[in-house]
Amino acid sequence: MHVRIGVIRSQKEIEVELDPDSEMETVKKAITAGLASGEMLWLTDHRGREVGVPAASVAYVELDPSASGRSIGFGS
Repeated sequence: MHVRIGVIRSQKEIEVELDPDSEMETVKKAITAGLASGEMLWLTDHRGREVGVPAASVAYVELDPSASGRSIGFGS
């Protein structure tokens, strides 16, 4: 599952590739709880890397359950 987070006052987005077996509802609940806390939104990618974004800086969150995790071209 692919998560894209828009950050306030930034043109760049934060992209996190979660474990492909992640459940959409579980991810939504974790994101909602992180944003509701008003502190940090923490996500762990499929390699175990933890990504934190201050909740006050989150403009939007986009979930793509169909993302394959493989990119073609110059993407990272």
